[in-house]
Amino acid sequence: MFKMMIRSAFLVTVVMILACKDIKPPTLKNVESHTSEEGMVYIPAGVLSMGGDNAQAEANEFPKHKINLKAFLMDETEVTNRAFQKFVNATQYVTIAERPIDWEVLKKELPPNAEKPADSILVPGALIFNPTAIAVPLDNPVHWWKWQIGANWKHPYGPESSIDEIMDHPVVHIAYEDALAYCNWAKKRLPTEAEWEWAARGGKENMIYPWGNEPVNEGQPKANFYQGLFPVKNLQIDGFEYSAPVKSFPANDYGLYDMAGNVWEWCHDWFDVSYYQQLASISDQTKGPDTANNPVMPFQKERVIRGGSFLCNDQYCSGYRNARRMGSSPDTGLCHTGFRCVKDL
Repeated sequence: MFKMMIRSAFLVTVVMILACKDIKPPTLKNVESHTSEEGMVYIPAGVLSMGGDNAQAEANEFPKHKINLKAFLMDETEVTNRAFQKFVNATQYVTIAERPIDWEVLKKELPPNAEKPADSILVPGALIFNPTAIAVPLDNPVHWWKWQIGANWKHPYGPESSIDEIMDHPVVHIAYEDALAYCNWAKKRLPTEAEWEWAARGGKENMIYPWGNEPVNEGQPKANFYQGLFPVKNLQIDGFEYSAPVKSFPANDYGLYDMAGNVWEWCHDWFDVSYYQQLASISDQTKGPDTANNPVMPFQKERVIRGGSFLCNDQYCSGYRNARRMGSSPDTGLCHTGFRCVKDL
């Protein structure tokens, strides 16, 4: 099985899937008056009380701490296939999932004893979700991930698939480098982890989800996530088996859509599981750690991803919580990983 782990992305995915006072939000009228970019919304300055809010919180979400943030603009939705297509048309950019795999580069991100896969496997592709026929232990994501040759942002589930009918869905199979390239072209940047959490909370203090504290499985559908027995059967109560068109669910109080569910979103910061414990001795807490630190994956240098995806479920993930932190290797692009941008004022 491990001979099939051909990108460091696969190893990271295994772990990833296992795994102050907020100011009052301005009125929508005031938010609109500050917006200076089409498709972006104004996120006010304030003091974020950052960290876990309930018993589901992981150890790396504590201690809760305060961070002062400046105002900024954020994309109201995740970057869509339509928007990414415009970028590619303008720049001829080729994503990591579309490039040949260089084993000499890849093996530097793997354990020293990692075996080289067959050359027939070391070709462009990506990881896609592979539902199981029966219930499986949820501590081993290898059961529900499949390496698919020819999978990339234009062909999310392999060469026979297409984005023609899903242009308003978030673009996926986006690695960190790909997200940076788009941001640079759009004259924007990726959000810091603190900015992302502040924006997701939408001015609500110490709430579990972007909409408040109502459990994700209760009331009207509030986000695109996995309903049913994971990873066997998605009941699609929210209307979607995989990704959903952006704006399919209500926005939070800052006017941001899909801050919970749909696809994971890249943040600028390195992923350091112990960073919150170090903050008291760090002068600039807004910029994130200087390097990555995840003892479970010592050979990886991961970046933060936030917000959960259509594969998140309270059985094992709860990634749609405001404070939920995950890490992923920068060369990782999966069928449930995308991004959105921010811009300084």
